[in-house]
Amino acid sequence: MKQFSKPILLLVVAALLSSPVAAKQVKQPVAVAPQYDTTHVYVAPEDVDKFAASFLATFGGHSTKQVVATVTPTPSSTTSQLLQTPFGTVSLFGFKTPIPYPFGAERNGYLVSDIDVAIKQARAAGASVIVSTFPDPIGRDAVVQWPGGVNMQLYWHTTKPNYTAFETIPENRVYAPADRADAFVRSFVAFSHGKIVSETAKASGAEIGRPDATIRRVRIESAFGKMVVLVTDGHLPYPYGHETTGYEVTDLAATLSKAKAAGVTVLTEPATFEDRTAAMLRFPGGYVAEIHAVVAKHAVTK
Repeated sequence: MKQFSKPILLLVVAALLSSPVAAKQVKQPVAVAPQYDTTHVYVAPEDVDKFAASFLATFGGHSTKQVVATVTPTPSSTTSQLLQTPFGTVSLFGFKTPIPYPFGAERNGYLVSDIDVAIKQARAAGASVIVSTFPDPIGRDAVVQWPGGVNMQLYWHTTKPNYTAFETIPENRVYAPADRADAFVRSFVAFSHGKIVSETAKASGAEIGRPDATIRRVRIESAFGKMVVLVTDGHLPYPYGHETTGYEVTDLAATLSKAKAAGVTVLTEPATFEDRTAAMLRFPGGYVAEIHAVVAKHAVTK
């Protein structure tokens, strides 16, 4: 066998790793853009129209045409539509049949550029595939579970969609137990090709309704969008932990006024802590959401 000197061997390895095939296998990010992250909302069929009207009245935007479809790999029937707003998008389902397990427990759907590559990368990063890839009316889907029991749906469209970029990017709000938080963060950052933009072990507990406590908080950003990981002891006052998305708006007071007028319940009045003022809302049908506005840095330091 021909032997290579160390410098030549290093050059060979570098050339292999820089080849198009190797780069595709090792480095290809599968995220598309934040506006293709949709929060999954399941409500009773009789609440679908009420929820849609209240959500759009609160945040603006529009709905796609409502259709009735099978969106699971086993027989089922649901109404389905997208509520697209400048501050976040909802995939709204009103199942007319019992919901097949484990659907309804996934928090959101991330559009990926290649579903097969995405599944391989998710597994390599530490996720379990709990629903193998299946066809839907407009593409293919799968459901993965990250360390800590966080379920997410990955989806791919046969025809590439073209959605308007968000005015502000919403947060995927993940509550993680201390035992699995590091594993979750490590896995998701690897999969998303993202980065930790801030981390603190003593964030204000006001963020989870416990102003007398402190929590660990990790903020992550990637081409999928924003995520905040809240590491707690699980002692959460209602409604914290029920929300999966935090919506950043430009005028919190005005948005809350619109929400109240549309029949949305304000569960917690606005509270200011660190870099934001936030409130919790419950929409018709039971969907709970965090809503916040960023506080200017000079205001925080006063």
